[in-house]
Amino acid sequence: MGRAVVVVAAVAAASACAAAAVLVGRRVRSRGKWERMLRVLKELEEGCDTPVWRLKQVVDAVAVEMHAGLASEGGSKIRMLLTFVDNLPSGKEKGTYYALDLGGTYFRVMQVQLGGHRSSILAHEVERYPIPEHLLISRSEGLFDFIASVFKQFVERNKNGYECSLDKRRDLGFTFSFPVKQTTVSSGILMKWTKGFAIEDMVGREVAECLQEALIKKGINIRVAALVNDTVGTLALGHYHDADTVAAVVFGTGTNACYLERTDAIIKCQGLLTTSGCMVVNMEWGNFWSSHLPRTMYDVELDADSPNPNYQGFEKMISGMYLGEIVRRIILRMSLESDFFGTISSKLSTPFILRTPLMAALCEDNSPDLVEVARVLKDILEVPDVPLKVRKLLVDVCDVVTRRAARLAAAGIVGILKKIGRDGNGGIASGRRSRDDTKMRTVVAVEGSLYTNYLMFRDYLNEAVVEILGEEVAQHVTLKVMDDGSGIGAALVVASNSLRES
Repeated sequence: MGRAVVVVAAVAAASACAAAAVLVGRRVRSRGKWERMLRVLKELEEGCDTPVWRLKQVVDAVAVEMHAGLASEGGSKIRMLLTFVDNLPSGKEKGTYYALDLGGTYFRVMQVQLGGHRSSILAHEVERYPIPEHLLISRSEGLFDFIASVFKQFVERNKNGYECSLDKRRDLGFTFSFPVKQTTVSSGILMKWTKGFAIEDMVGREVAECLQEALIKKGINIRVAALVNDTVGTLALGHYHDADTVAAVVFGTGTNACYLERTDAIIKCQGLLTTSGCMVVNMEWGNFWSSHLPRTMYDVELDADSPNPNYQGFEKMISGMYLGEIVRRIILRMSLESDFFGTISSKLSTPFILRTPLMAALCEDNSPDLVEVARVLKDILEVPDVPLKVRKLLVDVCDVVTRRAARLAAAGIVGILKKIGRDGNGGIASGRRSRDDTKMRTVVAVEGSLYTNYLMFRDYLNEAVVEILGEEVAQHVTLKVMDDGSGIGAALVVASNSLRES
């Protein structure tokens, strides 16, 4: 009996030891997996680090590339395209003007009434329309016929006592946010499509001419009097409200910038004369690249998998189209390093399923249990029951990606200010300093949902501008949001040129 008891006790002890060993083993493995996830985050933080000294290197690189792009065609990855907009709105413009804004799979039509006093936009009507998907890849005639038909309906609904008919011609500003080589203020040749468009017969053709022909076919007596991109429109609206506005940036699905440059600094067009002595330059800064940019393996892989590898490198690090995708790739890497996410879902492996607004919702979730993070993981990525500590880690990932993007965007803005001598150091273009450039009031117009709707991105960007410039200079620099700048601004460019011609 005693021996049996001993044997049972020994077996029980052995079982307990085995169970304890299994439990310890699980804990060790779990801790190992957790530590691997932490290592992924640490590597990300190191790879995305943007100390102010690095940002200043990016500032210098932007300014140098701008200078090179103005010196010769193809001299820089930043295209520095001439817009032939040399007369920005003064606030004295009067009358009623139209605008069409085509920048993606939706387009907007608007009517703007100006009262002749700065900031006196008496009224503007805006309507937004989706473009049928088949028109994105068909022929140019189909796209512009559709736009002209919608525009005609809009005019007829918004006559307000006047008509766009044969007895009175109206002028139209056309915002076309794709790479265009401008030839005059109202004409330009499409260089390439982006944003899902692939209308082959349109590349190399005059953009405004295509729209004008479609309008004439519909019997609409209107002249396409200005062709601009969204940044130029934003700058025009900013300058209409505030004469100290010298640049404009857009942070949305894509990103771009433009600014007011002296014509004598545009070396590649020597002899270029304008009545104002200046011209708006469309930078196309999404293609900026520098070895100083903090690039990670996720950026490299995203670029390699994109339809345009080795192109738009800056845009892929800072714009709304890509930030959510970068985060998805990091989450996928973490899921491969641990079993906290369970079986990897097909959704988690689907490119661009995590859109940037969803990423922003993760980053700005302030609830104690991170309820919104759990919802997005479950409903969008099909990853349920993720532990709270892992959800907290994902918030950190979103924060790191957002902070890097915003701070690099800030460096881009300061690069423009450096080029034109508004950074407190006199600029690099001419070697000349203003009387006191640390006290020159400077306004940069900003548009785009990434900046206007994503509070954390905006705060990080504004904070970085102050860090780079220093408080003494930064207090004279204002970033001002422009609502509907891309569309209203096109109408204002038309109005400004009409005022000069009258």
